[in-house]
Amino acid sequence: MSTVRAASTTGLALYNQAAADAAATVIARYSTSFGLACRLLGPRPRPHVRNVYALVRIADEIVDGPAEEAGLSPEIAGEILDQLEGETLSAIERGFSSNLVVHAFAGTARGCGIGPELVRPFFASMRTDLGTLRHDAASHDAYVYGSAEVVGLMCLQVFVNAGTQHPVTPPPELVDGARRLGAAFQDVNFLRDLRHDETVLGRDYLGLSTADGERAAVLDRIDSDLAIAARAIPALPADCRRAVTAAHDLFAELAVRLRACDGGEDRVRVPDAVKARLAARALLGFAPREVRA
Repeated sequence: MSTVRAASTTGLALYNQAAADAAATVIARYSTSFGLACRLLGPRPRPHVRNVYALVRIADEIVDGPAEEAGLSPEIAGEILDQLEGETLSAIERGFSSNLVVHAFAGTARGCGIGPELVRPFFASMRTDLGTLRHDAASHDAYVYGSAEVVGLMCLQVFVNAGTQHPVTPPPELVDGARRLGAAFQDVNFLRDLRHDETVLGRDYLGLSTADGERAAVLDRIDSDLAIAARAIPALPADCRRAVTAAHDLFAELAVRLRACDGGEDRVRVPDAVKARLAARALLGFAPREVRA
């Protein structure tokens, strides 16, 4: 084999591409809705967002079922999560990991300015799932920051910095919008998964009683977060706006459907035809749908 051939088949560029492909496969297997929104991103940010969400998905699976099905105790799952966090932070510093998903994330983190200040809170929230079953208002807010808001901030770093030589800090209005959108996504999912979280995982993220007013208050908070996030979306780079608008509108639709039911039904979903309509609307450049806060 020639030297040129060997370099082309074993070099870092090939390894980077294999890592990106691995991250894309993880996302394709786990989330059709996310895959739809991701396809609306431009080619500049798209692979980096996939890299972020692939790592998030792997960490989530450690604490949410597959590890337990494999016979792992919470203590062992915690050790594996610690190892994943350590490998992620080390890979960001050194620029390489033998774990393909971690390697893909690290490349994105190094290029887009995602540092330990965002990575550590995420893993802290994941670790909470291994021991905390009931949340009050304070622990809910801390959990949502680490599990969802910082993921929104990671994506914002990608939106602003992918393809640039020197990452910059996004403006405050975009930072607030990213945090609000992440929080809204998480609270919507808490309401959608309320029965599963309680009966299967034994967790209560929202601390809701049987009083309808408490559930309505969560939905009011979601609407407020979605409304504030919608005002920030037009300031995003053009190749990101359509995807974020589609995601925003999908969760706004879920919030409407959650408000129309009493919480006792099966997991609330948006029909595929409605998803397609929302995606088409975003693709055509419409502003995010109005949400009454």
